[in-house]
Amino acid sequence: MPANQDKDPIIQSPCIRQCCLDAEDICMGCFRSITEIMDWQKSTHTQKQEVLANCALRKQKHDAKYS
Repeated sequence: MPANQDKDPIIQSPCIRQCCLDAEDICMGCFRSITEIMDWQKSTHTQKQEVLANCALRKQKHDAKYS
């Protein structure tokens, strides 16, 4: 674990308790993949930031598709 990770603010899980996986195993509540969900607790700060960025892109694509 990098020394500066202890000083980083805690990144909370994006889970909104509306779990429903689509055909690609993406949660339609938080837009994480099943692997990202299972790995969240052991992910580094940087990995969590990457997951959140991926979630935002997935949500954008989803919203564009259904708007």
